[in-house]
Amino acid sequence: MISIVRRAFVTMPLVIATALSPDVRAQSTTQAGASTLFQNVRIFDGRSSALSTPSNVLIRGNLIERISEAPIAVDRSVTTTIIDGGGRTLMPGLIDNHWHAALIRVTPAESMGDVTFSSLLAGAEATDTLMRGFTTVRDLGGPVFGLKRAIDEGVIAGPRIYPSGAVITVTSGHGDFRQLTDLPRTIGGMLHRMEQLGGSMVADSPDEVRARTREQLMQGASQIKLTAGGGVSSPFSPVDVTTFTEAELRAAVEAAENWGTYVAAHAFTPAAIQRAIAAGVKVIEHGMLMDEATAKLMAEKGIWLSMQPLPEGLRLGFPVGSIQRIKADQVWPGIATTYEFAKKYKIKTAWGTDVLFSATLARQQGAILASLLRWYTPGEALVMATSTNAELLTLSGKRNPYPGKLGVVEQGALADLLLVEGNPLENIQLVADPSKNFVIIMKDGKIYKNGLAK
Repeated sequence: MISIVRRAFVTMPLVIATALSPDVRAQSTTQAGASTLFQNVRIFDGRSSALSTPSNVLIRGNLIERISEAPIAVDRSVTTTIIDGGGRTLMPGLIDNHWHAALIRVTPAESMGDVTFSSLLAGAEATDTLMRGFTTVRDLGGPVFGLKRAIDEGVIAGPRIYPSGAVITVTSGHGDFRQLTDLPRTIGGMLHRMEQLGGSMVADSPDEVRARTREQLMQGASQIKLTAGGGVSSPFSPVDVTTFTEAELRAAVEAAENWGTYVAAHAFTPAAIQRAIAAGVKVIEHGMLMDEATAKLMAEKGIWLSMQPLPEGLRLGFPVGSIQRIKADQVWPGIATTYEFAKKYKIKTAWGTDVLFSATLARQQGAILASLLRWYTPGEALVMATSTNAELLTLSGKRNPYPGKLGVVEQGALADLLLVEGNPLENIQLVADPSKNFVIIMKDGKIYKNGLAK
């Protein structure tokens, strides 16, 4: 049941029933300064392994104002949307901590082509990301500053974006998509197309790294992304290679720390991970070829592991016999081993997807989360994708573009919420079918999808 309480131009307030659009993509349905009251919901608060007793949750503006088992009286002086949850689950919006918002629907060639076309695709994908229940993403590389602004200003619907800006890499490193015909590089000369677009930047000395880091911060980066080792998708970057020197990595760390934020490093191998840690990097992305000694080191130093249960479809997407497929075959077996190390040594572990160049895989975002069931209970996986991921986001300090509590349902937290048909703590597969099971999607106190409306 949904009703709207309006302030009327009469002596007594007037209660008017209304119908909300079941799927609003371009704008929210919640008016500025209004409130929303969820009644009769079971709460997964982002931290607990069990649902609450039937409860009521009041949203005022963009914050959770009150949670109570007892009825909450409606303030008739403001517009209030009342939603009868019918015993459904109310939970935090999901967070993907390794996303590439500008590099999902395009092909590698298109990513360096028409900027207008690529931007429109990124905007459409951002809306679909939100409609899958992902209210926040940490973007680990790509030209997303304009996309973030468009979302924040309400031009299009999409998730909160924690942007890194361009990936900073070395010549022939992961993220260097130049061809051999683009060599030799003229130091201080013209930028390559990928650099002009802000996808990645090549830096081959501490001074260059420092400048490229500061450029991303100048544009609004909330954290910095470097590639400390080789990668799968780049054509001239073997996975066993250690790229940046410690001095180069340290230059980025120093520049980021001067801005009150941190560096995340793409790294697979023990050598790449250990060098990054020695330089002061706070988050290791991937880590899938780490050994036990490196896992122990990460645990002892309190280093975050941002890990991805990469889907088999991503590996199989590379042509058989291609250099990318050969490298993928080297990396994929390490996924299970790394999760086992993370659990054994209690490494602080975040979750993300790292989908690239595939709208089909992006639609499986929730299913990739559900695949954590190989190593974690549904509750552990959902905690990771909500409050734990939100904890990592706070490393951005004063560069945090969205100050406030994310990833939890508690008083004072930002109102990024999902109303779920069923109990995801018992059946995590519910998140794999958001169009069916996420009946309400709210971000920043605004309703973007309402499947209960008539």
